[in-house]
Amino acid sequence: MEKVFGRPESLLAVRTHYCPGCGHGIIHRLLTEVIDELDLKERTVGVAPVGCSVLIYDYIGCDMYEAAHGRAPAIATGCKRVRPELAVFTYQGDGDLAAIGTAEVVHAAARGELITTIFVNNAVYGMTGGQMAPTTLLGQKTTTSPYGRDPKQAGYPIRISELLATVNGAAYIARVSVHTPKNILQAKRAMKKAFETQIAGLGYSLVEILSQCPTIWRLTPKESLDWVENKMIPYYPLGEFKVPKEEKT
Repeated sequence: MEKVFGRPESLLAVRTHYCPGCGHGIIHRLLTEVIDELDLKERTVGVAPVGCSVLIYDYIGCDMYEAAHGRAPAIATGCKRVRPELAVFTYQGDGDLAAIGTAEVVHAAARGELITTIFVNNAVYGMTGGQMAPTTLLGQKTTTSPYGRDPKQAGYPIRISELLATVNGAAYIARVSVHTPKNILQAKRAMKKAFETQIAGLGYSLVEILSQCPTIWRLTPKESLDWVENKMIPYYPLGEFKVPKEEKT
């Protein structure tokens, strides 16, 4: 009998620590499917973040670094420049990338570093207690904005994809989500294109993924899927914000 579905070779057969309904498990699977399909397993190096996915090196079967908070692009840059034949990625959350790591990712993109960033945006600090993040929506309640985010006090949520799309060294920038089967398939296509952009030497690539966080949002897993659709996507529209020049018509 032909096997039509199974665990990706690069996804280790272990249980994860993520909360029920969290999007990280889905994203890990998509990432490992892409690594396998592009035959990159033996030459992939990842950089783990500080945040909920800090233990990603326990779940993906490739070499991994652990970076200080927000510094993953710098570590990835060093790795790629020393070993340009490798496929190098960073896996970062919104607190890691869009707060303390903002300068790191902007300058990595500006330099056109040949690395790929998987940026998971759940609009909150998930690991450290649910504080407001740079991506927290206006009016969204968190432990540090109990009455909702007020732009007069905390400013406006940062749209990282739109920001990086203006940088010349960035070659491929996209925003996707994992809240429906259709969107999961689209997310995988974007991640694959990001790695292909790196392999082709076209420049920096980033895929922002809107992901559900039921525990910190204090919603059921089903309600969190609806929250992504009804709250996040209107402010963070999905799509490709920059594609390699050779793809433009």
